[in-house]
Amino acid sequence: MRKSDPTNPFRYGALAFDETFTDREGELKELKADIRNGQDVVIFAPRRYGKSSLVLKATRDLVRAGVLVAQVDLMTTPTKEKLAEKLATEIHRRIASRLYRAREAALSVFRGLRITPTITIDPNDASVSFGFEPGRAPADVDATVERLLALPGELGAERGRIVALVLDEFQEVVEIDPDLPKLMRAVFQAQPQVAHVYLGSKRHLMRTIFNDENEPFWRSAKQFELGVIAPELFAPFIAERFQATGKRIDEAAVAAVLEQTVGHPYATQELCYFTWEVTPRNQTATPLHVDEGLAGVLRSEHAHFSLVWEDASAAQRLVLAALAAEPGRPYTEEYSRRHRLPPATNVQKALTGLVRRELVAKTGGGAYEIVEPFLGEWVIRTVDPARDEAR
Repeated sequence: MRKSDPTNPFRYGALAFDETFTDREGELKELKADIRNGQDVVIFAPRRYGKSSLVLKATRDLVRAGVLVAQVDLMTTPTKEKLAEKLATEIHRRIASRLYRAREAALSVFRGLRITPTITIDPNDASVSFGFEPGRAPADVDATVERLLALPGELGAERGRIVALVLDEFQEVVEIDPDLPKLMRAVFQAQPQVAHVYLGSKRHLMRTIFNDENEPFWRSAKQFELGVIAPELFAPFIAERFQATGKRIDEAAVAAVLEQTVGHPYATQELCYFTWEVTPRNQTATPLHVDEGLAGVLRSEHAHFSLVWEDASAAQRLVLAALAAEPGRPYTEEYSRRHRLPPATNVQKALTGLVRRELVAKTGGGAYEIVEPFLGEWVIRTVDPARDEAR
């Protein structure tokens, strides 16, 4: 590639920040205000709606303003010992080291833990990590985790600093230990000076944790819903990103993109990525380029969608094929007859499973639609359900 060749200005798959972060100005402002106020927040959104990118953008801005932010991904902490390791490492790196410049002072805050950690200092960058050996008494592990969870609030209060603790993939808390939510909630409710931000990729589990009155976290956090990005906000972003790289995109092409993605953040970035790639340098993208870009998207997603299809039951495949052709009400006799669906009980079971997998969503009035980006288009172009079921 020549040095002067522009690079694709659209990003999907990775976190979006800086110039690739799209709109969300209202949500960003609200989230930053919540964190500064010490308000606990749980962010609900379908998969790939940009939850993590929004939090990343918000916390980066807040860190520059002096807020202390630590973040732990519970998907990487399958045991309480691993959770303790991640907590200690993050608290040291993001909070203690910023409050105490001397290494010994920053490490001293971890003295007195029920289990003494192994502390490792990387010779290359002097970063510090903590280890907690497995096999200790459960009560000692719980006491250690409890103490670590309490530390961010204590450290922030001592120096008059705002603190945020971000817990990603929070639905995994139950898998780590069914009793861990009780322990966490007992600590967190005594930390009004700490904003706890909860993210999760499995909405049905997150809703159970925060909306079931029998759960410790019931009504414990502000519920923050992310939706799609409105076309009138997304359209200028798309045009500006094309223009910044010496290409153009006409209004009809932008409309074609947004008609296909309905403002879904990930899907829009993905389709724009492929559309930009097939648009020649110094030329203008048209709806024909969007069609070619969509074909590229479907080739790229083919392996993923094939697995989705293989994992679906026979009834789920029939319902997916019907909804791909016509979003609507699969329970009605007319719809069912038109698409040759199985008996209503089978359709109900299929829809329940598809909704739980977040492939399909209810849109009101008993209607359903496919919400997994591009899955409906892939089904229409790739699958012959009658032939598939005859095998």
